[in-house]
Amino acid sequence: MGWTPLFLQMENKNVLIIGAGEVGARRARRFIEAGANVTVINEEVPNDLVDLGAAFKPLDEVEKWVEWSDLVVIATGDHKLNERVAELAKGKLLNRADYPDDGNLIVPSTFFIGDVQFSIFTSGKSPLMAKELRKRIQKVILEEDILQLELQNFTRNILKENMNDQKKRRDYLYKILNDKNIQEYLRQGNLEDAKKYIKQQLVN
Repeated sequence: MGWTPLFLQMENKNVLIIGAGEVGARRARRFIEAGANVTVINEEVPNDLVDLGAAFKPLDEVEKWVEWSDLVVIATGDHKLNERVAELAKGKLLNRADYPDDGNLIVPSTFFIGDVQFSIFTSGKSPLMAKELRKRIQKVILEEDILQLELQNFTRNILKENMNDQKKRRDYLYKILNDKNIQEYLRQGNLEDAKKYIKQQLVN
């Protein structure tokens, strides 16, 4: 298969997107939200992408902007153009919406629940099932799970300052995870009282 999941730090990275149709525009928004510098080559200039901060350049400057980029996204229906850009982008990170396996980077279906990011990749077999799996995951993850995440982070930071033994810290975090009182606080959406409870337990 060859593919493995990774998260890339995109802050201030240069991303060139060829095409601004549905796929190109969606990926442009995604990389802008991640803090990247996004340049788009497309005949039409969608106003919403301009408002978000994307720059638009003409096709005859494509070589210059491929050289500028850290990551190239090909998202047009023009096969000849796609092949030309892919050839220019050799040695760079390349995402191809037309033939994903011909690139070296996949942009999976991704969504957030709170601060938790989920990515689904079906190896190109079914974008429809990626959407369906996303819906199922969203139904399973509860608000109290997200609050537990926040509480674990809160507790972990306190433990790092007061407990040197990593195993003891881990055991305590498991204890917090399974504490019935904490579970009840979080079911009620009461994160602050759960934090107070943690502090009291650590003092005692």
